Amino acid sequence: MTVYIDPPAWPGHGRMWSHLISDVSYDELHLFADELGVPRRAFERDHYDIPAHRYADVVAAGAKEVSSREVVRLLTGAGLRRRKGR
Repeated sequence: MTVYIDPPAWPGHGRMWSHLISDVSYDELHLFADELGVPRRAFERDHYDIPAHRYADVVAAGAKEVSSREVVRLLTGAGLRRRKGR
């Protein structure tokens, strides 16, 4: 299982956030998140929003650190990218 996380660079709700993704399936992503106790409500379209204070825990659990651009490239390449509705 390989999941990926970008640096906590996204502001929201008074915190900084990272995106946790899989380039294989949403099932793989949900399994990894469940094992870390990340609530399902943190899943948004194609990724989990991870607060900065959990970043090190997620990396220690096996998530590979990548750039935000790489997150988009991996999701798109896997056919898992879901854009916001316009």
